[in-house]
Amino acid sequence: MKKYFILLVFFGCISSFAQKKELLLKTYTFKEVEKKMKQTPKPIVVFNYTDWCKICFGMKQTTFNNSNVIALLNKHFYFIKLNGEEKKDIRFLGNIFKYLPFGSNTGVHELTKALATNHKKIAYPTTTILNSNLEIDAQLVGFYNSKKFKKVLEKLL
Repeated sequence: MKKYFILLVFFGCISSFAQKKELLLKTYTFKEVEKKMKQTPKPIVVFNYTDWCKICFGMKQTTFNNSNVIALLNKHFYFIKLNGEEKKDIRFLGNIFKYLPFGSNTGVHELTKALATNHKKIAYPTTTILNSNLEIDAQLVGFYNSKKFKKVLEKLL
């Protein structure tokens, strides 16, 4: 009897773990989005961040890990993460965007400059939302918690 109970508990635990399906945020590159936009136009959410930005890290860990935000982004948007200090060239919409060095150790990527400049400054994080015509609909500067971010996305639908 004890053996059956242990087996029942063991298989019960395994089945409960199997039922928990983790929702993952689909992240695209600019090249992938350009191809997908031809087939299925959707708004694009570009999260402009840097590796040293603690607020950016916080948004990645909280806002972009929220199941409600993930479901909304996956269904209605193309999501792209763009490191503002990316040194690789990025091809998008027939243009090549490059890294612009400011000195020996600093610089900004041209695409971040184009998407995240607000009042002649770039702040991290800046989440830029482009409509399906590739026009900027919103620039969200700073930290947005999942509740506030979800409201903005729902408004833009």
